[in-house]
Parts: sequence; C-alpha cells; structure tokens
Amino acid sequence: MEALTTNNVWMMVCTALVFFMHLGFSLLEVGLTRQKNAINILFKNCFIICAGLLIYCIIGFNLMYPSSFIAGFIPDYFFDLFGLSAPTADGALDLDYNAGYTYWTDFLFQGMFAATAATIVSGAVAERIKLGSFMLFSVIYLAVVYPIVGSWKWGGGFLDELGFYDFAGSTLVHSVGGWAALIAIYLLGSRLGKFGSDGTSHAIPGHNIPLATAGVFILWLGWFGFNGGSVLSADPSLTSITLVTTCLAAAAGGMSAFVFSTIRYKNYDLTMFLNGILGGLVGITAGADLMSPTDAIIIGLVAGVVIVLGVALIDKLRLDDPVGAVAVHLICGIWGTLAVGIFGDLAGFDQVLIQLSGIGIIGAFCCISAFIILYIIKVTMGLRMENKEETEGLDIHEHGMDAYAEFGTSDK
Repeated sequence: MEALTTNNVWMMVCTALVFFMHLGFSLLEVGLTRQKNAINILFKNCFIICAGLLIYCIIGFNLMYPSSFIAGFIPDYFFDLFGLSAPTADGALDLDYNAGYTYWTDFLFQGMFAATAATIVSGAVAERIKLGSFMLFSVIYLAVVYPIVGSWKWGGGFLDELGFYDFAGSTLVHSVGGWAALIAIYLLGSRLGKFGSDGTSHAIPGHNIPLATAGVFILWLGWFGFNGGSVLSADPSLTSITLVTTCLAAAAGGMSAFVFSTIRYKNYDLTMFLNGILGGLVGITAGADLMSPTDAIIIGLVAGVVIVLGVALIDKLRLDDPVGAVAVHLICGIWGTLAVGIFGDLAGFDQVLIQLSGIGIIGAFCCISAFIILYIIKVTMGLRMENKEETEGLDIHEHGMDAYAEFGTSDK
C-alpha cells in the first residue's frame, strides 16, 4: 500500500507538471505572434484545456483504453469499426487496477496529454483562423482522432502488438498534433504579408520574445512530468535516467540549433535556440527510458539541426507556421520515433522498419482525418478571417478587447 501511495503521489505531481505546460504553450504562442492577436491566442489555450478534459472524459478515454468510467456511452459497434476493445463497467470500481497508481490518476494524466495535441495546432494556425472553426475542429479531433491513434499503441492495439514503441508520445501526441497542424496551415493559407508575389518570405516578428522564452522554460519544466510520469511509477532508477536523458536532449537540441543557425544565417537567433530546445525534448520523448546519456545528446544534437532545416523547408513550401510547430512537433517527432530503432535498448534494422510503419500509418490516418474535418468546416463555416479583420487584429474583432489596452494595438 505504501508503494502504491508513493507511485500515485509521483503520478499526480507529474500530472500537475503536464498541466503547467499549457501555460508554457500559451506564453510561447503569445510571444511569437503579434500583439493584436494575444487575447485570441490565450482564449484558444483556455478553451483547449477546459474542453479537452471534458471531451476526453466523455468520449476520448472510452475510445483509447479497453476500460473506462463512462462505459456504455459509445455503442460497441463503433469500437469494432476501428478495431478497438469496447470498454467495460468494471474499471469504474477498480481503483487499484494498475500496480503503480489508481484508475482516476491515470485518467487525469492521460487527459492532460490529450489536450496537448490540440495546443500544437493552435500555434500553427495563429493570427488568421476563425475562433469558432478552430474550437469545432479541436473538439472533433480530440474526441475521435487522438484517442483512436492512442489506442493502437497505449491501449494495447495492433501497433503495440507489432512492436511499435513510443514511450511518451513523440508520435502519439506530438506528431498527431503536428500532422493536423500541417494540414490546417495548408488549407488556411499564409498570413497577409508573409510571402511576396515573387515567393520571398518576410519575417513577421513576435511582439514579446521574453514571454516566449519564459514559455519554453516552463515547457522544459513540464517535460519532467511529461516523460517522468510516463514511467507510470516512482521507480527510482527508471525515473532518474528518463529525466537525465530528457534534460540532456533538450540542452543538446538548443546548442546545435543555435550553432547551426548562426553558421547558416550569420546571427544569433534566439527563436531558433528556443525551438531547438523544444525539438530536443520532442525528439527524446519516444525513447527517453531506453537511451543512455550519450544517446540522448546525439538525438538532441540531430533534432536541433532538424529544427533549423525544418523551419527553412516549411518556408520554402510557402506554408506559414508562426511558431514553428510543424518543425518542432511533427518533424522532430518523426526523428525521435525513428531514433528508437537507431539508439538505445531496441536498436536494430527490424525496429526501424516497425517505427517507420507506425509513423506512416498514424500519419496517413491523421492527415486524412484532419483534412476531412477541416475541409468540411471550410466549406460550411469557413476557416479564415476576412482580410480586414486579420489586418486589424483578431482581438478587436472576435473578443472586443486588447491584451495591452493601455498601449493600444500594434502590428508588433
């Protein structure tokens, strides 16, 4: 009983840390976008955590795991359609169903993960998406797509049986959000003034880089819960090495992004440094429990270079991602998932093929699902704000207020 209590307390601490990451995402997105859209960014992040937890409780948790506390809410034939195990009523009373922590702790921890996937999309579509359209997409994506993908691995589904490995969600959380972000920015188009008629890309600076920096450090702190909690117990040895590899990959990602971007662009770009840290964190997330410190450093170093090249690639494709979400969460998520087959305890050619299969299956499902949902919204409600509203700012037109009312609106 004492071990259960210790494990459960650790898992609840990790749950709180993952919850705290939503503040980090909020500050990062606000800082890297313009002042006139700050309220809109914050509103979306408030909506995601509130709606995300409720939707995951009512629908998502039922789909993702074979036992849930609202069993019977969804007809069994729906589970059969996607090859899932239908939930049973037994789980609601079995509070000690896991040797490491209680049933209710598991729900809350997993619910925080679910909300993170939608937050990734929020940053990518910033400054031009209609708020109502974004909220509708987030609800549908969190209710159906995220939990179905999660069930294929974490719910004991066919990817788990295949041997696909994703410790804390490089693919199951970050890439799931990243694929949706990629489809969304393709359908939305770029912000006004981002690309010239000759195809040149124009930087649209964020209005508060100190806030963005604070957001990244909060996210790094939250990753102690994101990866540390994914051990699913307070096991001293496994928890310690997981936190060590997580921190080393983040540090290496930041350093390599800073050095590589300095060589490439001849300036010390703080935003690349920040995204390099996040890229290292995303990259290590799939195999944080399997890697040695040296492995983690290499994974982070590669992730930092991937970030710089990924941001450049997105720009070259004339896709507008204000916060670099696709490069960080999708491209580094793919790298981190492949790294499981290259480094650590599972390294081997067969594992690389298994990891590639999982990436491909999940990527295809997420892209098709996101496209269908977003396209239907686009032709019915519309996705994008009118040019005038975008120019003057979403805060005034959708919220009727300024984030910094005393100083007025600004494009900076």
